[in-house]
Amino acid sequence: MESKKVGLIRRLQQKMENKEISCRELTLEYLKAIEQENSKVNAYVLATPETALETADKVDEKLAKGEKLLPLEGVPMTLKDNISTDGIETTCCSKILKGYTPIYDASVWAAMKKNNAVLLGKTNMDEFAMGSSSENSCFGGSKNPHHTGHVAGGSSGGGAAAVSANLAAYALGSDTGGSIRQPASFCGVVGLKPTYGAVSRYGLIAYASSLDQIGPITTTVEDAAAIFDAIAIPDPMDSTCRGKTQNTAGSLNGKIEGLRIGVAKEYFDGIKQPEVSAALENAIRTYEKAGVEIVSFSLPVLKYALPVYYILACAEATSNLGRYDGIRYGYRTENYNNINEMICKTRSEGFGAEVKRRILLGNYVLSSGYYDAYYKKAQNLRGTIVKAFHSAFEQCDVILAPTVPTTAFPEGFTGQDQVETYLTDICTVPVNIAGLPGISIPCGTDQKGLPIGLQLIGNTFQEQTLLNAAYAFEQSGDYVPRVNMGVSAL
Repeated sequence: MESKKVGLIRRLQQKMENKEISCRELTLEYLKAIEQENSKVNAYVLATPETALETADKVDEKLAKGEKLLPLEGVPMTLKDNISTDGIETTCCSKILKGYTPIYDASVWAAMKKNNAVLLGKTNMDEFAMGSSSENSCFGGSKNPHHTGHVAGGSSGGGAAAVSANLAAYALGSDTGGSIRQPASFCGVVGLKPTYGAVSRYGLIAYASSLDQIGPITTTVEDAAAIFDAIAIPDPMDSTCRGKTQNTAGSLNGKIEGLRIGVAKEYFDGIKQPEVSAALENAIRTYEKAGVEIVSFSLPVLKYALPVYYILACAEATSNLGRYDGIRYGYRTENYNNINEMICKTRSEGFGAEVKRRILLGNYVLSSGYYDAYYKKAQNLRGTIVKAFHSAFEQCDVILAPTVPTTAFPEGFTGQDQVETYLTDICTVPVNIAGLPGISIPCGTDQKGLPIGLQLIGNTFQEQTLLNAAYAFEQSGDYVPRVNMGVSAL
């Protein structure tokens, strides 16, 4: 298949190597765009111009010597505000961590720094990554660049909004139950959730440790593959991390004839918008024309995925968030009479409503008398879901599904109906439960021009197959119009 859509990272690096623009000039263009446009989408909670320009000057010195750039070198990017950055405030968009400055780098950021990635700033998110709209942020919610009356999604909404609005070439986010893929779907960009264990979680401020995974948000599949290759490396600081098993970026060719793509009917049962159904049916036809074999099957265990996810995620969150007590770092209440009152008031004042809700739920399912009925049963069902996916991948190479059953919510929707908001995670959480890789790519728009996301799911550590299938679809057409915002010379 002939390539039509060249990655933004490659285009920007070519411009720098051809002396069309210096890294400093490019960085200044992005910083100017952030200053002018960020108020419209609230993607960034912290800009880092000094850090960005210092790196840009290093890259320009290298270019002046005629040296070739490393795969991601000199390209302006951003990090979700739960990825630790040495000397740069990292708050998880929570009042309880305002003013917290890490004294070490997350492993993914350390890898990026070695490649001279240009950090523009930290992006908005739902507090401690708990939410589907980014409206749970203490800095206010991110807005959708395609329609600012709608949300950017969550929890990595700031990163998706920044990439969609051309305020960063790419972003790193985290995905616990869809937090990369869902905002990517809402904002019309590409979002990759790698296999659990492919990318180090060291330095990622934890929500649910057995589900969290860091991944890229980009404008193209090629860019997602390049970033994945850069960050999917073994890390002794994370005992679950083994890195990637294959080079993905160098193997993208769009040749998918004979590939088996599975379609499970349960993924399509909850679709509420006819435009979403039509876009997915069109995607299936596109794959069929490319010589793909479509395999229909059933995954009845998917009905258990949502309750299993919320029980396990909240239980793990309860444990992980127990460290925020006002003693060692972060926010501390001003008025208290004893240590117990200080801890209680600090957590009551520092955490937002959604975080408190999930802590309470987690404590409930772990409590005496309910542990067996909820947490233990959820762990057993998790094993059942993992086995069901293993069986499914004996029939197919990749599974096709919606990313979200709907397009972006209007602002304020999540505050009106929490249960309905949780239900929108139905298509994304099974991937995290089973530790599988998943990617969201744009496949159309609704009547308002809001993007629709197509989700592809791969078997464990099969990112090469997954990304190539996504790349083939991406090359077949332009499914979402560009946003007229941010850096215009891209």
